[in-house]
Amino acid sequence: MKFILNHSYIFLTILLTVLSQLIIKWKMSDFNYSDVSTYQDKIVLIFFMLINPLIVLALVFIFIAGLSWMIALTKFELSYAYPFTSLSLVFVTISSIIIFGEVVNFQKIFGIMFIFFGIIILSLRL
Repeated sequence: MKFILNHSYIFLTILLTVLSQLIIKWKMSDFNYSDVSTYQDKIVLIFFMLINPLIVLALVFIFIAGLSWMIALTKFELSYAYPFTSLSLVFVTISSIIIFGEVVNFQKIFGIMFIFFGIIILSLRL
């Protein structure tokens, strides 16, 4: 049970990181960058980004992920825990292909496989 609880901090970090990235990608499409030419326009755009409730939620997720990561680091050696953060890249890539229709190519599939197997190898406690 302790094994599962300790690892849950790592996986909560990954989950919240992935969710925050997907939300930010989704909501950033609401903003038009072609009209941004002056510094004043950029400041206004940034302000509207930061008051968007879903972007605020994503920032809260990032903050909680950071807290979860700090707890995870009290449970594991950094060299054991850190490779798991690469799963964020795997899940963001797979999710962006499914949700946003991003391109699937050989490089992405091959890279995901390398990361996945690398994490397995690095996490083995021999």
